[in-house]
Amino acid sequence: MFDLSLVVPCFNEEDNVDDFYEAVKSVFDDSDYNYEIVFVNDGSRDKTFSRLRMIHEKDPRVAVVSFSRNFGKEAAMLAGLKRSKGALVCIIDADLQQHPSVAKKMADFLKANDEYDCVVAYQQERKESKSMQRMKKLFYKIINRVSDTEFVTGASDFRIFRRCMAESIVAMPEYHRFSKGIFSWVGYNTYFMPYSALERNAGETKWSFKKLFKYAVEGFISFTTFPLKIATFLGILTSFLSVIYFGVVVIQKLFFGIDVPGYPTIIGLILLIGGLQLLILGIIGEYLARIYIQSKNRPIYIEKEVMSSESGEKPNESK
Repeated sequence: MFDLSLVVPCFNEEDNVDDFYEAVKSVFDDSDYNYEIVFVNDGSRDKTFSRLRMIHEKDPRVAVVSFSRNFGKEAAMLAGLKRSKGALVCIIDADLQQHPSVAKKMADFLKANDEYDCVVAYQQERKESKSMQRMKKLFYKIINRVSDTEFVTGASDFRIFRRCMAESIVAMPEYHRFSKGIFSWVGYNTYFMPYSALERNAGETKWSFKKLFKYAVEGFISFTTFPLKIATFLGILTSFLSVIYFGVVVIQKLFFGIDVPGYPTIIGLILLIGGLQLLILGIIGEYLARIYIQSKNRPIYIEKEVMSSESGEKPNESK
């Protein structure tokens, strides 16, 4: 049994994994923590896996899980949690923007404060464009208004928690996983610790605006049924307006002798109502699609190869 497990999702991180490993050693080898590193190779197309294999061969405290293809960071985090053995579990990226020294600080806080089960690192000042910051704030503002689960603005996946919380997260069986929501939904006493993200060690970020938007949509659908309520509201509103407009047309015809509006009005109404119907069907379809995929009961990921960690002495530096 380890004191601490570092779960590290990796996708095309061949230039980062060795530096990350050395950074972990420099921080934790002189500490009291008996730790392991659980690298999850998420179907990388570069030499990430071969680098991880070499690290595993020289250090028994390193575990490597390799997927058969790219399943996404959510699946990688879940696989790492399942394979982790530590009393404390930390999720951290391999690009060194989230430095292991911060992870140690969070672990020390948990050890000194039994009343807390989780420590979440958040950035007080994010190094990104103003437009991106505004969109993220808008996302958190909206989802907190419509969801029963509380989402803390700026809270990242970079966090450390006790084994009991890790087991609760693993026990949640949904196929479409939105970890920020899952972390909040399971509860547990959480402390939010500010930190400053460093520059990426090497390579480029895997997140684009398109992926972030898709991730936000996933959060809305996974943790609120509010879009379905919007569909219901639009249906009621459209029906109500239609009844009013029908009454106006009848009054115009019977009492004022005004001709009933013709072709342009009819086409406009057909397009409006047809568009609303398609919007409502699209919203319902998003939920039905997730039910359909969940009902297939496919695995969230497929492990192609697993190299387990072993608790023992620190590796010989002469190797």
